[in-house]
Amino acid sequence: MRTVAIVNQKGGCGKTTISINLASALAEAGQKVLLVDVDPQSHCAVGLAVPEQQIEQSIYDVLISRSRNEPIKLTEILWQISDRLELAPASIDLSAFEQQMAGIPDRECCLKEAVDEVKDDYDFILIDCPPAVGLLTFNALRAATDVIVPVETGYFALHGLSKQLETLSILCRRCSQHVEVRVLASMYDIRTKMAREILAELREHFSDKMYTTIVNFNTKIKEAASFGQPISEYDPASKGQKDFEALALEVIGTSAKAQRHEFVNSLADQLESISATADELVRAANPPIEIIETTAPEQVATRAQSEELVTVCAPKQAAAQSKSVPAQSAPALRAETVAASAEASRPAKAEPTGIDGKLADYYGVNQMNDAVVFVTLYPRAKDVQVAGDFNNWQPGQTPMEKVGLSGVWQTKIKLPRGKYRYRLVVDGQWQQDPYNHLTEVNPFGEYNSILEVK
Repeated sequence: MRTVAIVNQKGGCGKTTISINLASALAEAGQKVLLVDVDPQSHCAVGLAVPEQQIEQSIYDVLISRSRNEPIKLTEILWQISDRLELAPASIDLSAFEQQMAGIPDRECCLKEAVDEVKDDYDFILIDCPPAVGLLTFNALRAATDVIVPVETGYFALHGLSKQLETLSILCRRCSQHVEVRVLASMYDIRTKMAREILAELREHFSDKMYTTIVNFNTKIKEAASFGQPISEYDPASKGQKDFEALALEVIGTSAKAQRHEFVNSLADQLESISATADELVRAANPPIEIIETTAPEQVATRAQSEELVTVCAPKQAAAQSKSVPAQSAPALRAETVAASAEASRPAKAEPTGIDGKLADYYGVNQMNDAVVFVTLYPRAKDVQVAGDFNNWQPGQTPMEKVGLSGVWQTKIKLPRGKYRYRLVVDGQWQQDPYNHLTEVNPFGEYNSILEVK
């Protein structure tokens, strides 16, 4: 049996959503699952349509009973959600648990003792933790064999990760258990440049300590929660369900082979560079407004701060353009900052104009005049190609060219009007375009990206 704690002190990163839907996906995959809610807000019960007024006993009663020498078994409070999924609900009483357990020996082991009694009855026990550092979180971590740290792909998530690592470090000093800790990118919105760059930064720094699966931002998942259903019941054909199916398979296949202190030290060594690049990422995604004189003295062009905007200008107009910074390591970014300062005293050089000069400012597939432009970001790739309806699925016919050392790849082809399906081939591996949210399932159960030329 594996006990997985979903932990992050930062609220709003999707812990409960992940807990509910991962538990459901694991059950759908044939695993016997117990979901334990130790968050006083009791949102797991709400998300699974368990009536609050009918919850007579919660996980609080099980935990507090240990200090009163009148132990209540975990099996006495469980709710049957489906054939393979059960819930141990929380209650608002948990908010007083830490104060009531003050001075009690081994108070951080209450949940572990309760879980150990049922470890032979389940394949997985998932623990939804509160968004705070406290005794409840320590109880969850002490009971865990695995830890999932959901990280929203937003600016402040990097600093929330820093606090989470501090919590894990404290636990490491107090116990020596073996735990597999992995980072999970959640609430990922591919439409925003900030999300894409932070995802690239997380992947660069955490590599094999990060789940390959990404939980994308999906309105269907929120709708499902409002109806008290996991996404597998509400919309089993949705992309959100596909995300959790993939995550469940990855969790099942993950082996607990790294000690907690070894991984925390590894993350701690890298965290400084991640935090250091946070400001650079914000500046890269939100460059300052520039005002540039055009060929006509009275005309000026500005660039939007918050969203990517690629504008094809008229022949007698120029477009304001500030160069975006690709996801890089902190030393590289600091080196670029020093170089930029030195360059400031030199005469300004003319930037490339036209479509080719703007390719590095966006990713995905876009129609420009009479051509379709593919742009993607793979800093470590050696070869990137495009295969689709338009080239009879022969990737060798449409290679992409690497733009400098930035990791950006591009190609441009002319296509008649119509709907096309395509995939990227990165170093021989076929995959959907990560920067195109339009997809459909192909006969092999994978996703093709969709392009419509108008």
